[in-house]
Amino acid sequence: MKKITTSKMSFFLVAVILLWIKSYIVYINEFNLDISNGMQAFLLFINPLSSALIFLGVALFAKGRKAGIWIIVIQTLMGIFLYANVVHYRANSDYITLPTLTQFSNFGSLGGSIVSLVQWSDLLYTLDIIILIALFVFMKKDWSVSRLQFRKPLLVIASGLIVFSINLALAEVDRPQLLKRTFDRNYIVKYLGAYNFAIHDAIQNIKSSSQRVLADSSDITVVENYTKNKYAEPNKELFGAAKGKNIIKIHLESFQTFLIDYKLHGEEVTPFLNSLVHDKDQDFTYFDNFFHQTEQGKTADAEFILDNSIYGLSQGAAFVTRGNNTYQALPAILNQEQDYTSAVFHGDDRSFWNRDEIYKKFGIDTYFDSSYYDMSPDQVINYGLKDKPFFKESMPYLESLEQPFYAHMMTLTHHHPYLIDAEDATIAPAETGDPSVDRYFQTARYLDESLEQFFNDLKDAGLYDDSVIMIYGDHYGISTNHNRAMEELLGEEITPFKNAQLQRVPYMIKVPGVEGKGTVHEYTGQMDVMPTFLHLLGIDAQDYIQFGTDMFSENHKDYVPFRNGDFITPEYSYVSGVYYDTETGEEIEATEEMDEMKETIHHELELSDKLLNGDLLRFYSPTKDWEPVDPSIYSYGNKEKNN
Repeated sequence: MKKITTSKMSFFLVAVILLWIKSYIVYINEFNLDISNGMQAFLLFINPLSSALIFLGVALFAKGRKAGIWIIVIQTLMGIFLYANVVHYRANSDYITLPTLTQFSNFGSLGGSIVSLVQWSDLLYTLDIIILIALFVFMKKDWSVSRLQFRKPLLVIASGLIVFSINLALAEVDRPQLLKRTFDRNYIVKYLGAYNFAIHDAIQNIKSSSQRVLADSSDITVVENYTKNKYAEPNKELFGAAKGKNIIKIHLESFQTFLIDYKLHGEEVTPFLNSLVHDKDQDFTYFDNFFHQTEQGKTADAEFILDNSIYGLSQGAAFVTRGNNTYQALPAILNQEQDYTSAVFHGDDRSFWNRDEIYKKFGIDTYFDSSYYDMSPDQVINYGLKDKPFFKESMPYLESLEQPFYAHMMTLTHHHPYLIDAEDATIAPAETGDPSVDRYFQTARYLDESLEQFFNDLKDAGLYDDSVIMIYGDHYGISTNHNRAMEELLGEEITPFKNAQLQRVPYMIKVPGVEGKGTVHEYTGQMDVMPTFLHLLGIDAQDYIQFGTDMFSENHKDYVPFRNGDFITPEYSYVSGVYYDTETGEEIEATEEMDEMKETIHHELELSDKLLNGDLLRFYSPTKDWEPVDPSIYSYGNKEKNN
């Protein structure tokens, strides 16, 4: 009996059970996987087993006591991978993918954001390693120095493959075409597990990388036909209304629409933004059903979508993984069509999210990064320069631009974990006990005050009245990991349907000489911004490959696709495989029209992926006079300061 209990195989089985249990505990405690039936609950429980058998089974090929060392090393590596996903999920409600690992250089700027995501209780996730090391010290003296017969590890790995095959077959029963339609990573992790998802992700990335090599000029035709068929004609009254005007695009970091008119402790959190929405004399048009359509790239995705009207990738950020593609972005179009200059203002390092390279592909003339600003410790918090000094120091650079210009102003302070210095906080935090959520309102107030200051400076500089001013939110600020606190603040349960509705972000725009339309209830999203801008400037969007439609057009397509395949219309919403009445939030039965819409959404996402992965715009000329952007002519960074 002692020989059996202290054998290599017994040690291996203990390791398998420990990894299985730890993985399952992580799944149910850390990830929001929306388990809705017994089959899904069973698959969630069973799916770590195949990975544990296969990966740990490899260690059994080692000779003698090395097998135990290999098992501990593999167990540790799998534990590190799982915990990295835990931390990433706490911040993003998402899982690590291969493309996110290629963005590792960005992690250095996360600072306190990562620290705030680590909890003391996480030490329990090392318990399996401690147990294995103790068992190894106790058991290794009884192990044979010879290698196990090859048939034993082969049988173990074969067992793992059989378990995986059964797992996959049952998953396909509950969720047909699971691996074919992979827009939503949550499904893959729920049905197959985090480890198998990582393998699937790697395979998908290899496949997508090969698409560029195999692509040719005929592939763009299908995409072109689809976008031209979706095209919505411009509003005749507004077409060309902004021609020759400066454009100032203000990026509100992590700002969700529920903040508009929200009161905390009896105070308006964002009184200035509220005034833009409600004061007709301000002449802003506010879209209260405007949604972000970002995925893993978050802020970078928002930038990408607004300047290209193309979806970001389902995994990673196009800014990084498709940084060498050909683009026909809004700054380049404005330059070639109407001789606009362009600039981005951002108080962070210029290489963050590969901006110093991708902006060249967009045809952006000047990039005012952190090298242009005073980055003294008292001016910086969290990700970079505080918003008030950012706007104040940006004004001389903005005034120096040759007009008409296209200027993109990117704020930073209102970013997870929403840190703020005591002297900058002018509203008390919320009192939910969730630090990130509680501070969220304080940094939102700070951002609101910085916007008011910036508007006053624009007026003093004489730029306000002659500029299109557009304000938009880039992505959600509060992830599903904070549902308890959000339920307390909003006074309702955060269901999957409600969470989808919370993906609204602000969008408001003022066009000189055009009377604001107040609050518009049209359903729209970030994909629609670029064609709207082109039509306001008198440029026909039909010439360009775009997946959005003009927000002011009578023929605007009022459905909003999300990157994971979900979507929202004014009548019904499709969220995590379930249809809901958009007005009431009640589950409803699918109709033929709804399923056709779902297929349309998935087809649109597939075409966008095909466009990006194949770099198809290199085969397309929007107009006879179009000149492909030459990135070599652009150079960024404050050369005077660097010298």
